[in-house]
Amino acid sequence: MPSRVLPSGHVTPCVGPPEASEAQSAGTRHAAWLGAAAIITDEVGRVLLVHPTYRTDGSWLLPGGVVEPGEHPHVTCRREITEELGLDLPLSAVLAVHSFSPHHPDLQSGTPCPGEVRFVFDGGTLAPDQVEKIRLPREELSEFAFLETRDAVRRLRPVDGRIMLAAYRARLGNTATAHLADGRHIIGVPALDRHDVHVRYRPLWDSPLHREPVPEQLPVQQAWAWCFVPDGRVVVVADPGPRGALPMLPGGTVEVTDATAEDTLHREAAEEGQLTLADPVRLGWVLDETGEVYGGVGPNARLRLAARVTAIAPAAVDPATGRPFARLLASPAQAAALLGWGPPGARQAQLAVDTAHERWGLPIARTAAVEEISAEGMQLS
Repeated sequence: MPSRVLPSGHVTPCVGPPEASEAQSAGTRHAAWLGAAAIITDEVGRVLLVHPTYRTDGSWLLPGGVVEPGEHPHVTCRREITEELGLDLPLSAVLAVHSFSPHHPDLQSGTPCPGEVRFVFDGGTLAPDQVEKIRLPREELSEFAFLETRDAVRRLRPVDGRIMLAAYRARLGNTATAHLADGRHIIGVPALDRHDVHVRYRPLWDSPLHREPVPEQLPVQQAWAWCFVPDGRVVVVADPGPRGALPMLPGGTVEVTDATAEDTLHREAAEEGQLTLADPVRLGWVLDETGEVYGGVGPNARLRLAARVTAIAPAAVDPATGRPFARLLASPAQAAALLGWGPPGARQAQLAVDTAHERWGLPIARTAAVEEISAEGMQLS
């Protein structure tokens, strides 16, 4: 019988050939499918989905596919993007890893699935000229669409929708890779997921930000502000509606009892986010040509400001909605992405950053995970 030497120098007989033991172990290993997909967005944050011709339930998918034998998932993802979209895109991060059990209810009846592990990568943001270059393999995919996340989840199978949201929110929130099992987080739940935050594209914000004073004949119907805390981050509030929470800057509609738009800002910031603000400064205004949201009042200005947050009180119910808003801290760039304002929003965020630095000496916010403000509030230095 063969023997082997232990680190102590003692000799012990081997029970059998090592290769036989390894072969037996390999035979008991769990088998599962491997898949890879990508979160790809347009410039305003809508998620790209594709409509496969082979799914009998009519559901859509993220771009991606099945890992072939001997292939690494990131290689699969780039290959599938090229095959499905006609684009060669770099992948910048692993946003989510998901394990799917073989008996999950979203699995189509009769599909012999041993379970799946899926990697979701960040495929970046497509410029308009890249979108125009998308070419689909018509025998496999009938169409593609860029969709707001609330609409995207309706076209995906439920578990696929949860995977998409977790991956996209990991990208927006700059959090660690999301680890999911059957669509559920298994290692903590980040703030954006905890409050079911969605990005909503607002076409109005494609309008330019006018830097000159608001013309006297143009009524100001709204005042929103980039509200800075001392470390350079801004407060984003999110209203938890029935289809998910929609993020926005603190502020709101100018009421007849408000003497100025700045009064509106102070009132709304206190009601929505329990914020005390100081030294609001006007950045500019956006033209709303119809005033449809205000009952069709006609052309009006929506004012944008920057302000310092001097205190954050404990969370409270917003009197206008009867529910408390989620209160988040994000870098201005993250806030612009969450708002769905696209390139105009990014430029406005940078203007707010420059203003806060020059006027109050605030630092440029470091890249960090989106953080929820404690229900007890925050002490600000």
